[in-house]
Amino acid sequence: MEIVDYLRVARRRLWLLVGIPLVAGVAAALIVLLGPQQYAATSYVAAPALVGGSASQQYTGTQAANQFAAAFAAAVTSPQVVDQVAADTGVPADTLRDGLAVKQVGASSQLTVTYTADDRSTVAPVLTATGRRALAFLFTSQVNIATDEVKAATDELTTATRAINDWEKTNKVSQPDKLYQSTLQEIASLRQQQLQMQAVGNSRGADAAAESISAGQKRLDGLGPKLPDYQALIAQRDSATSALASARQGLQQARAQSQAADPDKVTSVGEVQPVSRMQALVALVLPVSGAGLLLAVLLVAVLEWLARSRRAGQPAAVGRATPAPTGGRRSSDDTVVLPAVTATVPEQHSRRR
Repeated sequence: MEIVDYLRVARRRLWLLVGIPLVAGVAAALIVLLGPQQYAATSYVAAPALVGGSASQQYTGTQAANQFAAAFAAAVTSPQVVDQVAADTGVPADTLRDGLAVKQVGASSQLTVTYTADDRSTVAPVLTATGRRALAFLFTSQVNIATDEVKAATDELTTATRAINDWEKTNKVSQPDKLYQSTLQEIASLRQQQLQMQAVGNSRGADAAAESISAGQKRLDGLGPKLPDYQALIAQRDSATSALASARQGLQQARAQSQAADPDKVTSVGEVQPVSRMQALVALVLPVSGAGLLLAVLLVAVLEWLARSRRAGQPAAVGRATPAPTGGRRSSDDTVVLPAVTATVPEQHSRRR
């Protein structure tokens, strides 16, 4: 098809191309004009201490601001936060989802939360509750997790310490590893004394040192087989102690982030203002009219395709009446009957002679 063909089709179907967008735009305008007055307010979330900084923080790196913005936007519309805000304010969850909108301010970590509703009295409470619940969802949960880790590490340390105490009670010895080391040192000192006494001819002193050395060696022989089990218990206690120290450090960092995410410090709710109907008209009528125009174009295309398919499927007319040539006549069924030729060309030539 040429451009002229498209223009011809558009002129023939002009009532569709104009009527459908017009009806859609008028319907959208009626919805805006006849609907209740809308009210909106904006809450600003500015928490620079939560983004960047040390590697222990939750949002670090070059994409920290974008990650925080995406996480906060997801938290605002998450079922848990929406249900909590609905319980706090009495606004239905579906109404909250339709009215809340989160935007990032440029490439910074600052965010704006806008809420639009018919009831003016619910706008500010919804924004306040949303900011508080979303921040708690992102950072208070980290405190809860860190607290659970500290509790688990504390229980593990308690279990390891109790196992050591039970072992010492069963074997009737306290701190055998230290006792073993002190006995070794005592034996080494006695042997040195024994040598000195033997050198000066003090046989009685040398014999006494030998007896002490023998007694110490018996203690070593009794402690030696028991040390591996005790040392394994000591290793478990040391590991639990290290895990507890790490968990406490994580809890301290999580609490610091939670304090930095205090809603009273990082959020501020603006004044509630009525939404301009003109802005609402522009925001709704133009997209709806554009969608109506697209629908009209598609409908015209379908109608033209059906019309062409219908014409292409019709069979050619048979026996259609045509004007009869000179000397002919029409039969009763409108078929042209040509006049008979009575003379041939040779006969006409002989007559001329």
